[in-house]
Amino acid sequence: DRFGLADLYQLRGRVGRADRRAYAYLMLPRDMLTVGDARKRINAIKQYSSLGAGFKIAMRDLEIRGAGNLLGTQQSGHIAAIGFDLYCQLLKQSVGRLKGEPVGDRIDVTCFIDFLATNEAEYQRAPKGTLPAFVPANYMPEARLRITAYRYLAEATRISDLENLQKNWKDRFGKLPDAVKFLLTATELKIRAAEKGIGALEIREDKLMLTKKGKYLQINGRFPRLVGKSQAKKLSHALELVATLS
Repeated sequence: DRFGLADLYQLRGRVGRADRRAYAYLMLPRDMLTVGDARKRINAIKQYSSLGAGFKIAMRDLEIRGAGNLLGTQQSGHIAAIGFDLYCQLLKQSVGRLKGEPVGDRIDVTCFIDFLATNEAEYQRAPKGTLPAFVPANYMPEARLRITAYRYLAEATRISDLENLQKNWKDRFGKLPDAVKFLLTATELKIRAAEKGIGALEIREDKLMLTKKGKYLQINGRFPRLVGKSQAKKLSHALELVATLS
């Protein structure tokens, strides 16, 4: 129970040689046989024992430990410093340059919406009325597929990119759940804001706060207020307001 899944995988790999068969015995305290992540790690080691199992072990480790908030700043290393979205876009641009392909603009908009939950755990403890904005596990069962979906979203720089994603997901996984629809709308909001030169977008207590060139955009000295009987309507209203900016 004191080792991570990667540690256990490495330890197992050190046992035996090509011409010498050996066994690795992994033991748990009696009170941890049926509960906790330790049991899940042991089961993963038992399940994935064939040649080339390293990738499956890595994906199972991600599922057990949690992927973090892929749309937020709860990351590590370079991703923590600049954010997941920008990291993916910079990576895509760098790969494009190496291949000699045309490189488009990147979306660099700080975005916060107080009534959106960007992962399942956050949504479960959020107040009533909060909108889910993530890819649910019951829509894309494999963690690998969900991570790829988030990466494609982070790399999207045009509305047409979102339209293509939406069409592709419908074809592969069926009708979009509300959580994915709200996620796409929030991403569209960021792209629209970037097209208008907005550097930061915040929605707090029904107020739309936009920053352009370091200054807040206000109407008659006030922040625009979002109207609608539901948070979904308010999200749509924010999209309309940003689209009408000059």
